[in-house]
Amino acid sequence: MNETSEIIIQTAEKIMEDLCTKQVVDDAERGTNPMKLWNTLAETGMLAIGISEEEGGSDGGFIDALNVIQVSGKYSAPIPLSETILANWILSDAGLPISAKPMTVISNVNGKIAFTEKADGWVISGEAFDVPFARNSNSIVVVGKSEKGKIAASVNCDKCLITKGQNMANEARDHVILENILVSKEKVSSLKRFDEEKTQYSSALIRTVQMTGALENILELTIAYSKERTQFGRTISRFQAVQQQIAILAGEVSAAKAIANLAMKAYEAGDGKDQIMMAKIRVGEAASVGVPIAHQVHGAIGFTEEHSLQHSTRRLWSWRDECGNESDWAKRLGNKMLKLESEALWPYITAISNH
Repeated sequence: MNETSEIIIQTAEKIMEDLCTKQVVDDAERGTNPMKLWNTLAETGMLAIGISEEEGGSDGGFIDALNVIQVSGKYSAPIPLSETILANWILSDAGLPISAKPMTVISNVNGKIAFTEKADGWVISGEAFDVPFARNSNSIVVVGKSEKGKIAASVNCDKCLITKGQNMANEARDHVILENILVSKEKVSSLKRFDEEKTQYSSALIRTVQMTGALENILELTIAYSKERTQFGRTISRFQAVQQQIAILAGEVSAAKAIANLAMKAYEAGDGKDQIMMAKIRVGEAASVGVPIAHQVHGAIGFTEEHSLQHSTRRLWSWRDECGNESDWAKRLGNKMLKLESEALWPYITAISNH
């Protein structure tokens, strides 16, 4: 990691520590937008990392942006940070202006959205479910196909019919209907590298990275609590059974971070589909093992509103199932591996791990 990357992570950590407190997260779950947090991230250029300065971005690489997203996951940031970063990557790829305002993304992988070119623009119609932070966004970047190939459009949210929904972490996951919305030509453009599939994989990687941040937080909280809570005259961190469970949790967090880092490097190298599938599977498994341990060590207090553990664990339960759960990606990965010739399996595995 170079010096610039370290500065980016340290800056993100400082912003989150100061402006993404437990009270801010609690208030956001009750409907208050944390605008000070958002504005600070925008002012420091965190929303445009991975985009060159010539295109209006902050330079840096995809890994730098994903590191910021990981920090946001650690602090349970209740804002569409990752969605806006992804939206800006897509807009930049399409040669459209990027934005510092909240955005979200719809990838037309299920073919429920149609793009029709007209003389005065494009008509977009269709619907999407569980769109992250749609109600909190200024615009939605819609990725799909047209007669001219892969395409992206920036659609104002006030033109969409948005029905509120939420996940277990009380994050907005909304039903969006685009009913014959006319979008001007300057807000629609062809894509070069991104398409529906790449957007889907990018979203899966982003959720995976957020989960590793949340896993890191529950490990830190669990270790700290075990050193504070006393039982039978000594801290529970002194009990072998507790030490063993924390060791298992630490192992799961380390494995999750290792596979996520592998996927991040492969993604920045230009592809990483296989690594992203494996990372989403493995990090989901880490959440399944790690969350019960964290709550067992904390006892009943970890479930209460007064303690911040539940912010991370509710997000882990939610993010585990978003952008494809372990079963979805395992089936896709398994089907790909079944198509390999027997002598190709080992070279395939070693090529993936050597990224």
